[in-house]
Amino acid sequence: MPTFVLLSTLTPEGTQTVKNNPSRIREVNREIEQLGATVTAQWATLGRFDFVNVIEAPDEQTMARVSLELGSRGTARYESLVAIPVDDFIAAL
Repeated sequence: MPTFVLLSTLTPEGTQTVKNNPSRIREVNREIEQLGATVTAQWATLGRFDFVNVIEAPDEQTMARVSLELGSRGTARYESLVAIPVDDFIAAL
């Protein structure tokens, strides 16, 4: 199954939501599953991005749906990256 990296930056509204209800983070992970993808790893980070998520989805369309749905809420900005295993990348060269 294709792997994607989803980088998230909270908006001021999203920061307040997480501060008031930290369990919301796990709720969003369950919502991602309802959209057809799975969060396989997740880190809170310092710096430009607040969260780094590794997500498996059946295809790019599913990942686009996840990004659009989450982004439409206005609580965070998202950047999605396709993650290609290094061996596959080398084989394609």
